[in-house]
Amino acid sequence: MRFTLSLALSALLLLGPGSTAAQGPPPTIAIIIDDLGLNQKAGARLLAMDQPLTLAFLPHRPYTREQARAAASNGKEVILHAPMANEARIGLGPGGLAADMSRREVQTTLRSALASVPGATGVNNHMGSLLTQVEEPMGWVMDELAGRDLLFIDSRTTAATVAATTALSKDVPVMSRDVFLDNKRDQASIHQQFRLLLRKARENGTAIGIAHPYEETLDYLEAVLPELDRHGYAIATVSRLWSMRHENQPLLRNLPNPRLVQKQE
Repeated sequence: MRFTLSLALSALLLLGPGSTAAQGPPPTIAIIIDDLGLNQKAGARLLAMDQPLTLAFLPHRPYTREQARAAASNGKEVILHAPMANEARIGLGPGGLAADMSRREVQTTLRSALASVPGATGVNNHMGSLLTQVEEPMGWVMDELAGRDLLFIDSRTTAATVAATTALSKDVPVMSRDVFLDNKRDQASIHQQFRLLLRKARENGTAIGIAHPYEETLDYLEAVLPELDRHGYAIATVSRLWSMRHENQPLLRNLPNPRLVQKQE
């Protein structure tokens, strides 16, 4: 059963309106959708959404190259969803970064993964609860990103992550996830987590949510996102959010098109 629009809107209405233009920029969220490249139908639904979402593609997957190209030309931001070693020893699949790799293996694998995701402006980690705790391999990752002017988003799959601090030490632009929207796939939980994301944006000016291409999540986003503007919130890509947090400095020399932020006048 699809999540009803009236219930979805209460995620906004119960929090009250966002800030007005006179008070400065509206509370702004970025939403990253992970695990793309495997499901053609889910990818098509995301491409059809008008909002400037950030789409994180797994490397070397059946629909990665095709849908990444389409996303980049359709007002979305594209990043690499890099598989990284995890404490549960779950298989990484193609393009995975293992804890026992050498510097050369890490960087060669990462380069190949980035090449499989056309138009990527950054990277976030897929799993990674093991690798993101270890400074040396994360340093190798950040060295590669620094040489390419790429952003890193720490998904924070472990509280012990050193990814963000390592990125900063290498002068890599970095931000961290604030909220996971759909660790539980039921609509009530997604609803609650989305409210938390908006609350964090109201408190801090901006906030980053991560979600997955589940049917329940896509139903929810299709209902809620078109209503953000009239309730005083904006949605932007992660590149734009980084710029907002850094006095509107451009993240990249070739920042993508103006649809990277959506706030109607």
